[in-house]
This record gives sequence, structure tokens and C-alpha cells, in this order.
Amino acid sequence: GNDVVVFAKTTCGFCSRVQGLFASLSLDPPPVYVQLNQLPDGRDLQQALAEMTGQRTVPNVWVKGKHIGGCDDTFKAHFDGSLEDLLDA
Repeated sequence: GNDVVVFAKTTCGFCSRVQGLFASLSLDPPPVYVQLNQLPDGRDLQQALAEMTGQRTVPNVWVKGKHIGGCDDTFKAHFDGSLEDLLDA
């Protein structure tokens, strides 16, 4: 039910950058962060995400059910306005 879901790891600096970006946007409801390294099946979830998206790394960002990509992709979408367009849709 949340507009933004981020699959991340607590030890990932890129994940922290994305979390900071979303914090600055003050989304309601706030994003859901799934910390893969804190889940017993986190490796399996990361593998399933890789099979679905072709992206093996975190953060793995989803907005309204659409895969955005990783940190660089998310910031690019923010800077070109497409992230906010997706959030407003």
C-alpha cells in the first residue's frame, strides 16, 4: 500500500543516500525500507529481485509498483522530475 518501497542494506552508503532523498521529500505515507541484511531470507529476496529486474545491487527502488533502479537511477529521476511525476500520478 505504500507508494515507495526500497530494498536496501543497513551497511550500504548508496542506500543511505536514497533514504536521505526520500526523507527530504516528506512523503505521506513514508517509504518502506526492506533491510535485506536483517532478514533470514534476505539473500533469497535479493536473488528474486535480480531475476525480476536484472539489478543485483541495492538499493533497489520501486515507486507505485514500477522499478526505478538503484541510487543513480533514483537521483536521475529526481533531478529530471520523473520521480515526482510518478509520485503524483
